Amino acid sequence: MYEKDDPRSSLATATARRPDGGEAIAVAQYFDLRETSVVRAQNVILAHTEARAGDDLDNGLLEGELAIVVTGASPAFTVLTDDGATKIGEPGLVVVPPGASRISVHGEGPLIRLVEATEPAWRGRPANADAYTEDHPRVALLKRWPEPLGDKAVRFYPLSTVADDPNRFGRIFRTRSFMVNFIPEQNGPRDPHRLSPHTHDDFEQLSLAVQGEYVHHIRTPWLADSTRWREDEHVRLGSPSVAIIPPPTVHTSAASDPGVNQLIDIFSPPRADFSGKPGWVLNADDYPMP
Repeated sequence: MYEKDDPRSSLATATARRPDGGEAIAVAQYFDLRETSVVRAQNVILAHTEARAGDDLDNGLLEGELAIVVTGASPAFTVLTDDGATKIGEPGLVVVPPGASRISVHGEGPLIRLVEATEPAWRGRPANADAYTEDHPRVALLKRWPEPLGDKAVRFYPLSTVADDPNRFGRIFRTRSFMVNFIPEQNGPRDPHRLSPHTHDDFEQLSLAVQGEYVHHIRTPWLADSTRWREDEHVRLGSPSVAIIPPPTVHTSAASDPGVNQLIDIFSPPRADFSGKPGWVLNADDYPMP
């Protein structure tokens, strides 16, 4: 599944398993975020905004945390809560505690917000809401992880304080409900001889392309009902875009642009296997495991 020098090869979940049972396997979903700005998976809603200076983004009154994914192209902005203002001006992950909040934008560029799929203020907005009128039986439902340590506050985890490490898979942060992995930029196409097809037992993966172009290769395993077998998919998406990859499909994504390519992977709930690797989750001291 993984090359020996891929940090994921040491995960306890790295051994392939045969798909179980007879529950239908959901179809993968693909979205060009220039055309569709709010989409969802089972447990998380992703909202992509091409923000402009002076925009005032209302996040609503949230029951859970809000996460803001800040890329190198994102504008500076200020998060406003009842407890004060927090200005953000570089890439990283912002986590806003439950309650009311707003975002005051100071420039132009993309902002990506993550909220729990059950949030009353958001659950009617996703363009693909009909895909989740019933829970997908192969996806574990979200149970929030423990409260963060310390006082209730807006937390910011800048990428500038964390160097890439070949022994760690990306730069990973978690909240009570989400895990966000900033995968290193790749210059040019990925080597077609070194892809990493793998499966997940019970969680979806959102692969968010923020630079370049990717081909998402997805194979749906054959179950007993041959009328539900599907052809392999090889879907090319530019950026910004997101692929929602269901379990237990076999999948891998390959950068294909000759320039700079970057993916950000998002999971909800946080991954226990990544969390169990010492040093992989960079804000683990703030967010304990169950």
